[in-house]
Amino acid sequence: MNNPTRRSVFQAAAVAGAGAGVDAIARPRGRVTTFVFVTGANGVAMGDPELTLRGHRTVGVELPGHGPAEQFGLAYQAPQDLGTLAAAPSPVSGVTLDDYVEATVNVVRRVAAHGPVVLVGGSLGGAAVTKAVDEVPHLIDRLVYDTAFCCTGLRSPAAYLDTPEAPRAWRRGWPPGWSATRSRSGRCG
Repeated sequence: MNNPTRRSVFQAAAVAGAGAGVDAIARPRGRVTTFVFVTGANGVAMGDPELTLRGHRTVGVELPGHGPAEQFGLAYQAPQDLGTLAAAPSPVSGVTLDDYVEATVNVVRRVAAHGPVVLVGGSLGGAAVTKAVDEVPHLIDRLVYDTAFCCTGLRSPAAYLDTPEAPRAWRRGWPPGWSATRSRSGRCG
């Protein structure tokens, strides 16, 4: 990779990290492993073409408020209507971590009927996969955190970003919409 992008780094890490244990998954003959990707706050639902070329199924979880229809409404498109765009509520306002978990669990339930499931969380998606595996552990064969939050010692991603180890830019304040991803219970896992 001469000029790696965030997407290509995520995909390469997923192939290297998640793909390493795929052969060890006991699966009935003819059943294909499905990789389920849960992105972070700025991601979109997508699978991984490299894993697909290697014979696996891949699917991205469309998180509430992150779909193309929510992110790119008519006011955003050319010609842009800046007044309407400025007055429109954020597509993730009112969306919680529990909503992300529900979307993730729904996808896992659908794909588990077709073979083993590898659940991959990236960035803020790690908080969603942590709770999803708690809800349906019997449906998930492998869990992968790809540069993701794994909230085990603190209550939420927000709590981790308030630690002295977090970059100073994050400690100054959350970007708009991030606090909306906290769980209703306040815990990630």
